Amino acid sequence: MATRIDLAKRLLQRAGDDEAAAKAMMPIESVTDVIVGMLAHQAVEKSLKAVLSFSAVNFPFVHDIDELTVLCTNAGHPLPDSLGGADQLTPYAGTLRYDAEDPELVDRDTALRWATSAVAWARGIVEVAEVPAAPEDEAVD
Repeated sequence: MATRIDLAKRLLQRAGDDEAAAKAMMPIESVTDVIVGMLAHQAVEKSLKAVLSFSAVNFPFVHDIDELTVLCTNAGHPLPDSLGGADQLTPYAGTLRYDAEDPELVDRDTALRWATSAVAWARGIVEVAEVPAAPEDEAVD
């Protein structure tokens, strides 16, 4: 079984992968903003969940950036100003991927900026900060 620290590092790695994929898609005109938004959403979501796991906070398996933001803030890790408005990515988790229209809720540059900011913020907590006093050997289901 993985520890909460292991899970945090794994989520952070996946968040970085999603950020890299979003960045790679940026110059491809045939890739819609919805696809870039979805990848950016995943990077932000996994970054928040990495911080929550690191902080020994049980989190729901939701895609709601606002809900996860509240949990991070309550755990003592408020999001930086650079992530203000990132909750606008929540529809990219599912609703817009199946919608017939391709609305532009968030432009791809902003979506990528949020993804990059979230991954950097989470890295600063998970990889740089000292492990909290809670026992590290607690297993995560």
